[in-house]
Amino acid sequence: MKKKTVAFSRQSTNLFFHILTRCNLRCAHCYINRDQHGSNTLSMDTIRDWLGIFSSKAKDTNLILLGGEPTLHPNLASVIGICGSMGFKSITIDTNGFLFHNILDNITPNQIDFFSFSLDGVSKGINDSIRGDGSFDAVMSGIRRAVKKGFSCSMIYTVSEKNIHEVPKLPELVKDLGISRFFIQVVGLRGESENTGARHQVSKLIWQDTIPKTAEQIAEQGIIVTYPKVFLSGEETFECAANVADNYFIFPNGRVYQCPLCEDFPFHSYEIINNKLIPRPRINETDFFSLQIPEGCVMNKLIQPGNLSYDDNGLPRYKIACCMLKEELHP
Repeated sequence: MKKKTVAFSRQSTNLFFHILTRCNLRCAHCYINRDQHGSNTLSMDTIRDWLGIFSSKAKDTNLILLGGEPTLHPNLASVIGICGSMGFKSITIDTNGFLFHNILDNITPNQIDFFSFSLDGVSKGINDSIRGDGSFDAVMSGIRRAVKKGFSCSMIYTVSEKNIHEVPKLPELVKDLGISRFFIQVVGLRGESENTGARHQVSKLIWQDTIPKTAEQIAEQGIIVTYPKVFLSGEETFECAANVADNYFIFPNGRVYQCPLCEDFPFHSYEIINNKLIPRPRINETDFFSLQIPEGCVMNKLIQPGNLSYDDNGLPRYKIACCMLKEELHP
C-alpha cells in the first residue's frame, strides 16, 4: 500500500461547478447557503458560457458538477455532452443517489469519470437522521444501479460527532459494493451545519485514532482512499492551496471562491459578469491567503476555532492544515 500527501500544484485545476442549489434533501451539514449562493438553476447556455471561461485549460482541469443535487437539473445529460466536447481532464457528478431524470439511462460510462455518492452513516438510522428519510436506501440502490451499468463510482463520507462511531464499520459496508474510490471529509461550520448539532468536528485524538486506520482497511480492498490531513505538527509547514494551486468554486449567482471555508461570506475572489471572470475589489478572500499565523489556516481560526487547542502558555498545540490538503492511500 502506498500513502502520500497530495501536493498542491498549478499543473492541475479543480473546477467545482454548482449548476443549481436546489435539492430534494435537507442534510444537517449541507454547506449551501442560498442567501450567499443564490437559488438559480443555470440554463444550458449559461453553463456552456461559464465553462468556456476555463476551456483553454480544460485538458488540465478536473470538473466536478455539484448542486444542490445536480441530477435535478433537467438538462444534465446535455450538460455532460458540452463538458465532453470541451475536453476536460475528468468529469465527476456528485450525487445523493436519487439519480433524477433517468440520468443513468441518458448518459454512458465513457462520458464521465465518476459518479460520486454521498453517504453519512453505515446504518440507515444514522444516515437518514443526517441526510433525510429514505436517503440510505436511495444511495445504496443508486450505487448498485450505476455499477451494474458500468459507471465508475466513488463514495463520500462526511465525519462529524454524530457519525464518527460508525466509521470503523465502513470497510464492511463498502466490501463488494463495486466502488473504486472513497473520500472522507470533515464536517465544516458553514451553511446549514452552522445551526445544527451535526456540525461538531471530532477531536484530534479521535480523528487520528479512527480515520487513518479505517482508511487503510478500506484501501486493502483495492479502493483508493482520500481524506483530509486536518492536523499538522508544529514542525510541519502550513501551506494555503489558494497560493499554490488553482481551485475554483462556482455558484449559480456568479460568485467564484478559491477557499471553500469562505463561502458563507461575500469574500469571493471573482465574479462572473457578462461571461467573464472578474477579480473582486478588496477586501476579499485573497487578503487572507497570505497571512501567517501559528494556528495554520486563517479561515479556520476565524470561523471554526473549536478544533484548536492551546497549551498553558497560550501557544497552539498543533496547526490546522488547509482543508484542500489530502492524504491518499493507493492499494
